[in-house]
Amino acid sequence: MLKNVKLLFLNYKRINLPFGNVMNRAALIILFLCAGLSACKKSTEGGTAGYKAQARVDDAIIAKYLSENPTLEAKKVDTSGVYYIVEQPGTGSDLFTNSTSVTVGYTGSILSNGKVFAQTQSFHPSYILQSVILGWKLGIPKIQKGGTIRLLLPSRYAYGPAPQPQIGLPANAILDFTITLYDIVN
Repeated sequence: MLKNVKLLFLNYKRINLPFGNVMNRAALIILFLCAGLSACKKSTEGGTAGYKAQARVDDAIIAKYLSENPTLEAKKVDTSGVYYIVEQPGTGSDLFTNSTSVTVGYTGSILSNGKVFAQTQSFHPSYILQSVILGWKLGIPKIQKGGTIRLLLPSRYAYGPAPQPQIGLPANAILDFTITLYDIVN
């Protein structure tokens, strides 16, 4: 819809301005904003119930694995749910904080099929403890420099429901890590 506007400084000239389209544009912008915001809504499907159900599944799979492998005599269950076996305790009495830097060698595999997805051989990377997965944060402080630990991590202490295709991990993967701690820097 066009409206005629008579401007005083332009005698005898008329300009047609699309005022009706401004309202249409505003309505269209509001519509797109509403659609965009509703698309950003978090899914509540699963939620806490899904998390707890997956935790029960993970714990049952790990318990079955441990019962089928009786040679894992030193198995312990931490109160957090991380299963670990201290193969070598290491030496020292270092305290660990979130800012502690650890130099490690490790092999990570998927518990269900044994497929190795990550392995350091002669290269030993250093990580700030705060930046590693939760299972490592809970497990690594159980050993000292020179120590080796085996961690059986339920998915909630690894990458959870997020698949990691770049390293070949499916969603809710239960992980098996053998970690050797080479150095600790506070």
